[in-house]
Formats: sequence, C-alpha cells, structure tokens
Amino acid sequence: MSHGWTGRRGPMVAECLALGLLLAVDIGWAVHAGLPPGLIGEVAFELAPGQSTAVALLAVLRRRFPNRVLVLGCVVAALSLLGTGAFVASAALGEPLPMELGLTELLALALLVGSAARRLATVPAVVVVAAGAVAMIAQALLRYGFGGLVAVPTAVVWGGALAVGLLLRDADFRRKSALSEVRVGERLLLARELHDLVAHHVTGVVVLAQAGRRVAPERDEVFGEIEQAGTEALAAMRRLVGMLRTEGGLGAAPTGLLDAVERAAPPGARLTVQDGLDVLAVTPEAATTVHRVIQESVTNAHRHAPQARQVDVEVRVDGDWLVVEVVNDGVRAVSGGDRGYGLVGMAERVDALGGSLLAGAAPGQRWRVSVRLPLSRTV
Repeated sequence: MSHGWTGRRGPMVAECLALGLLLAVDIGWAVHAGLPPGLIGEVAFELAPGQSTAVALLAVLRRRFPNRVLVLGCVVAALSLLGTGAFVASAALGEPLPMELGLTELLALALLVGSAARRLATVPAVVVVAAGAVAMIAQALLRYGFGGLVAVPTAVVWGGALAVGLLLRDADFRRKSALSEVRVGERLLLARELHDLVAHHVTGVVVLAQAGRRVAPERDEVFGEIEQAGTEALAAMRRLVGMLRTEGGLGAAPTGLLDAVERAAPPGARLTVQDGLDVLAVTPEAATTVHRVIQESVTNAHRHAPQARQVDVEVRVDGDWLVVEVVNDGVRAVSGGDRGYGLVGMAERVDALGGSLLAGAAPGQRWRVSVRLPLSRTV
C-alpha cells in the first residue's frame, strides 16, 4: 500500500539521501586532505570513513528500532566525542590532524536528538539531548580551528532538531487527546441511542409479556420467561449505559504496547514479549488493535475450545513487522467456511493499519491467530 511522499517512506528516503550525500562529501574531503603524518594520523585516516558510515547507519536504524533511540543516541555521541578526542590528542602530541568536516556526524546527531525529544520519556530524552549537545559543540569548538565561530550554527542545528522533536511530541499528544474526545463523544451518542431506542423497545416487549400472562394464563410459563429475559436485558442495558456515560467505565485505552498486551492476556496464559518492546512507542490505534486482537482470540479460545489447557500469547518484532500470535490447544474439530464476526472484526482492524491476519488450525490440535502489523504504521 503506497502512501506517497508524505508517508513514512518519503522522509526515510530523504534522510538516506542526505546522509549519503554528506558521507560522500566527508570522505571526499578526507581523501583530498591526504594522509596525515604520524601513527595517530594514519589510524584516524583509516577509521574516519568507517566512523562516518557507522553513525549514518545508526541514525537510520532509529526508525527500525524506535525503542533503542537512547542507546543509538549515546553510541553516536560517544563515537563523535571519540573522534574529537583523537583530534585533540594528535594536536597535543605535535601531530595535528587536518580539519575534518564531520557533516555526517552533525546530521546523525541532529536526527537522534529530534527523535529522542519526540518519542522517549523525559529522563532518557534529556540524556540523549544533552549527549548530542556536548558532542556537537565539542566538535565545533575543537575540530574546525575557527574559535567559537562554527559553534553558533552548530548550536542552531541542535536547537532546531530539539524544537522539531518537541513540536512533533506536542502534535502527537494533541492527536491522542483529539482521538480521546472523539471516543468519548461516540460513547455518549451510543449511550443515548441505547437508552432512547433499544431500551424503549425492550420495555415494550416486557409489557407485552406481562399482558400475555394475564390474557393467556395457560401460557404463563412462556410469557414469564420472556418477561424475565426482557427484565434482565433492561438491567444489563442500564449498566452498559451507565458505563458508557462514565469516564473510563469501559476501561481506559491502553497506554502503550506492553499495557495493551498485559491487560488483554488472561492470568493463566503464557505470555512472551520480546525484550525492548516495553518502551516501543506505538500509536493509540496500534495499541488498541493489539489489545482487541489478543482479547478476541482468547475469548474465541474459551468459547470454541472450552477444554483448552494452554493459551500462548507472543509479541515480537520480525523485520519491519510487529507480530502478535495467540495459540491455544484443545481444538477437536475445525469447521470451515465460517469466519465469525470476531475474526471479521479483527481482520478489519488489522487491515486498517496495513497489516494482515491469519487464523487457522495448527499441528497438535491447536488453533493459531497470527497478526502482522507494519512498524511504519504503528510507531
């Protein structure tokens, strides 16, 4: 499914092109400057292209591993400071290195600073932002040899990356708030419709059943069952209306991927969550979809395989996909052709995020529901 240049792929392609161009400029500059004298100079000349390539790759990998931005940011900052330290050490030993541009490092650090400001919690974000500031300013002050002149535009780049990250963070928060308001409005509308329409008709059924018991006493048992069922339906509907009208009555939306998984998985299930997914920042739609998929799969397992003794829930990352699998045993026979409303609803939710759902029998009298969601649409 293509989403054009404004989707996730466009910015990633732009980043790769910019990093590749700056990497070529840095390597070309280093080759033009020639082999510096001394042992340190030879080592620096050999390692400079590899270091620039490494920081470029680490910056791009933040999209593939958004839950590792803290580690990636600190590693890139450390590599930048290591290069700056080699420059200072060579000058102190009387074997000064030629000036390096380090444009790839600057862009990589700026990208990681912005990403940390947008996605990480406060403390990890501050760590990455501070490390990026130290590395960028140290590079500007100690490598270029123009005093503090280059530090000014470098600080502007750092501040711009931080500002963009904070703006995107605020936009994400506003989007979540708007979605929450829409959900509340839909719940209130549904509560009003249940109260005004459905409850009215169910009340009419109860009244007719009561009248039937008086008019046809010989059918008292049948009408009594109808009256009891209608009365119970009214009571359940009143409880549901009250829950819809109460903030959080139906349970607040999951706050993240791990929260969605833990709340949906039953107490007796065997839960397996890949390391690092607890800090993976996913969209509210993705968290809700994961929650509903696990919840519906477990409900289906209890309904269609009441003798099931084990339910396994696994959440992991496979390449560019977030994979959710729910497997239960105790499946005696599989009826074909009828997917049921539960599976249809799950498939619609997953398809809305550009993912796929597979459900079917597995070896060992088991039933597997496997959902794959693209990371580009969930983070």
